[in-house]
Amino acid sequence: MGVSSVLPLPLLLLFACRWAPGRANLSQDGYWQEQDLELGTLAPLDEAISSTVWSSPDMLASQDSQPWTSDETVVAGGTVVLKCQVKDHEDSSLQWSNPAQQTLYFGEKRALRDNRIQLVKSTPHELSISISNVALADEGEYTCSIFTMPVRTAKSLVTVLGIPQKPVITGYTSSVREEATIKLKCQSSGSKPAAQLTWRKGEQDLPGEPTQIQEDSNGKTFTVSSSVVFQVTREDDGADILCSVNHESLKGADRSTSQRIEVLYKPMAKIRPDPLHPREGQKLLLLCEGRGNPIPQEYQWEKVGSEPPQKMTQERALIFPFLNKSDSGTYGCTATNNLGSYKAFYTLNVHDPSPVPSSSSTYHAIIGGIVAFIVFLLLILLIFLGHYLIRHKGTYLTHEAKGSDDAPDADTAIINAEGGQSGGDDKKEYFI
Repeated sequence: MGVSSVLPLPLLLLFACRWAPGRANLSQDGYWQEQDLELGTLAPLDEAISSTVWSSPDMLASQDSQPWTSDETVVAGGTVVLKCQVKDHEDSSLQWSNPAQQTLYFGEKRALRDNRIQLVKSTPHELSISISNVALADEGEYTCSIFTMPVRTAKSLVTVLGIPQKPVITGYTSSVREEATIKLKCQSSGSKPAAQLTWRKGEQDLPGEPTQIQEDSNGKTFTVSSSVVFQVTREDDGADILCSVNHESLKGADRSTSQRIEVLYKPMAKIRPDPLHPREGQKLLLLCEGRGNPIPQEYQWEKVGSEPPQKMTQERALIFPFLNKSDSGTYGCTATNNLGSYKAFYTLNVHDPSPVPSSSSTYHAIIGGIVAFIVFLLLILLIFLGHYLIRHKGTYLTHEAKGSDDAPDADTAIINAEGGQSGGDDKKEYFI
């Protein structure tokens, strides 16, 4: 028989010890001892073998042939893109396989007949594909391979998020009375991972029980539920109780359900006068405003202090066509529904009648105002006119005065003035 060409592992290790760079020897305790390094530097056998392999020039070059990918997260029903890249393809093609190890694409060639899977990019250095309408069954590890020697692979973990369904609120059947305790339950299915539920009453947070999680029958998604218990008041009548589901697949979108509740409570009432300050001789309306659930349908007016109290009317409004001083007093209104009654009070004080101005005096006041305005305008005009005349005032000299400029005395001035006149000419005035 011929000698086998394959050396046993111990002999290979021995040759590696004798011929390894740096004259490394194998010690008796199974550690590499580097003679060219600092004494006492030891490394375990497996680390030394790994170090020797990766320090080989051929192995360093092979790192460029290692493909790489990235993990992806996608919402169910969405589209995910798987990208595989390699630096040195060594004249080999890239391939994508699904978690069941079925080939999806080999280079640019489709291998699996699934129209949801499409080629995005195919080059010697990159192979990218897309999967649309992703389902929960598509979740898993996808493999990118390059057929070098040896074959190298990279994994991409695809996580599919299950979108939670719209929550459903149960537990409310009909209206409840004031101060009663109510319990509501909220539930949502189909989330992956499990969603969280929160409660609100209007814009106010409502503390609820911790979210309960139950796995669905498909083994992939979850059903979550939560309950809230609170005591209602009359302010809660018509309030909306909201249950919201929070999940990363919603990307901040609101997914909630509301339940409007009806609270039954006894009536409240108050009396509003019109006008606010009634005077003798006026018409007065007292309106009894009742509020309750159900709405009060019965009203009873009375005047307090009379023996027995005077019953006025059963209408919502009490009308006084013509007020008198004798109408002053305290009036009560009782509003009633099928849960109870409430009485409101109002004290009426009738004031003296206010003087009513006659139409003639009003007319005279208007005329007087107009006249005063006209007089004011005339005064303003006279002031401006006088100011104008003062600024443009001139000097007037008679013809006789012209001779007085060169005369030594008054007589000479008169003679000069008379001699300077023509025989029958009239005296004239000149404006200088």
